[in-house]
Amino acid sequence: MSFEIHVSKRLGDTRIALELDAGEGVTVLFGPSGAGKTSILNMVAGLLRPDCGTIRVGGETLTDIAAGIDIAPEHRRAGYVFQEARLFPHLRVRANLLYGAKDAPLDPEEIAFLGIGHLLDRWPRTLSGGEARRVAIGRALLSHPRFLLLDEPLSSLDRARREEVMQAIEHVRDVLKLPILLVTHDAGEAERLGSRIVAI
Repeated sequence: MSFEIHVSKRLGDTRIALELDAGEGVTVLFGPSGAGKTSILNMVAGLLRPDCGTIRVGGETLTDIAAGIDIAPEHRRAGYVFQEARLFPHLRVRANLLYGAKDAPLDPEEIAFLGIGHLLDRWPRTLSGGEARRVAIGRALLSHPRFLLLDEPLSSLDRARREEVMQAIEHVRDVLKLPILLVTHDAGEAERLGSRIVAI
């Protein structure tokens, strides 16, 4: 499945533009903070409308400004993991995961590789940063997305937790074969996880 992103957007004094045609694997948007990487993810997710251009994923047009096409976020089938885990604090881990699964029965095998089975009865506030990030990835995957958007998924994690989350992303890339658009400003992360790196 491919990403075809040809967009331009002005936010204040900053103009964000990207011309990208990328195949399967992990496409890394790499660059410093404030360069517009998260804004590009938000455009692909349908949370931010570009001023002009097109976005196609797997040949399906999600956005075509000239043609008046702008598919609603909930119909894009994007799994979005934000920089903060954004788990519902009033729901235990199991309920957070079930929210992603649209209340379908929770199949432990679907998320076994994340190593979060022992966390199902915990509250989000009791999770480490790495645990919360892995639960967020699990919730995104249980929505059965066509592609994943990961915004700085390793930020603010210690070395051990970063390794846990990196292994989870590698599993999604290599075993589940979901196309991923990943934002980072860390060269080591980009080199290890990226099938291709796009400088922003």
